[in-house]
Amino acid sequence: MSAPTRLPDRTAAAAPQIRRRRALRVGPFSLPYERRTVLVTIGLAAAAVVVVVTAAFLGDFPLPAGDVVASLLGRGTQATDFVVLDLRVARALCAVAIGAALGASGAVFQSISRNPLGSPDIIGFTAGSATGAVVAITVLNVSGLAVAGGALIGGLCTALLVYLLSVGGRTLGYRLILVGIGVNALLWAVNYYLLTAARLEDALTAQVWLVGSLNGRSWEQLWPVLVVLVIAVPLLMMLARPLTLLEMGEDAAAALGVRGNRVRLAVVVLGVLLAAVAVATAGMITFVALAAPQLARRLTGAATVGVLSSALMGGFLLLTSDLVAQRLFAPVQFPVGVATGAVGGLYLMWLLLSEWKRGRG
Repeated sequence: MSAPTRLPDRTAAAAPQIRRRRALRVGPFSLPYERRTVLVTIGLAAAAVVVVVTAAFLGDFPLPAGDVVASLLGRGTQATDFVVLDLRVARALCAVAIGAALGASGAVFQSISRNPLGSPDIIGFTAGSATGAVVAITVLNVSGLAVAGGALIGGLCTALLVYLLSVGGRTLGYRLILVGIGVNALLWAVNYYLLTAARLEDALTAQVWLVGSLNGRSWEQLWPVLVVLVIAVPLLMMLARPLTLLEMGEDAAAALGVRGNRVRLAVVVLGVLLAAVAVATAGMITFVALAAPQLARRLTGAATVGVLSSALMGGFLLLTSDLVAQRLFAPVQFPVGVATGAVGGLYLMWLLLSEWKRGRG
């Protein structure tokens, strides 16, 4: 999957560079891979594990290191297990899972749009989830899982609307971004209206949700995200090759037997599902889907954004941001959305400046 920077880039010159790959052969099966990509992927996974373990030692309830280690090894007391496993580790794993879902979703839409700005944050899918949640809170006066359900429905309906308005031509990526930006602006206008028209208590609840937070997230919220990840990420990895061929040009891909519309529809559905379940679980956490795929691509040195490396980078970024938000001004804690917004804003400015210096901004 690749994400060149010009919007309507359809020339053969824009085709992704194909690097030499090795192949892992097991009997009649052969799995191509790039050594640097594999090493970076393993490194990101190891870094995420290190940060999860670090998170187990940090918190508002100080515990001796020996007690934390005992709980991690399954030998702790009921009290330390509650603090270490149910509060700290569960929250950390939620952060990794939600960040992974956002990173993988960002990789999908940056690949389809052929643009590093083509993330669910920019093209309205997360705004649709926000609208669904705000309607649930301020109009239907529900809470808990009903709000998550509203966010999921809002995200899926928005994705369907954007996709239907974008299809019809041979430049889906370009149209997807333009239509998505327009729909994103309209949805935020709806969100602001609902906030101003709601009762003060409901408006405050909705506003906290819109910022995005991992406070109170536990094993209960982790499992649905994990299930979606286990299903969607392998399917997206299987679709990576035909999608890469599509980036070489519609005619070239068709000549190689790729059915463009079916491939795009499948990856859009999976990408939307990942983004929607992440937003439904933790609210609006911005910029992870935007930054993770490009950071992972720079580390791997590939011309394409990989789903697995983007997912791992997303998990690592969100978990690290959550730790910073918890501990930087302890005992005061900020929602993780504040930290990702600050880091993501700096990243976006750097991205635009670097593209401008290259004459592509």
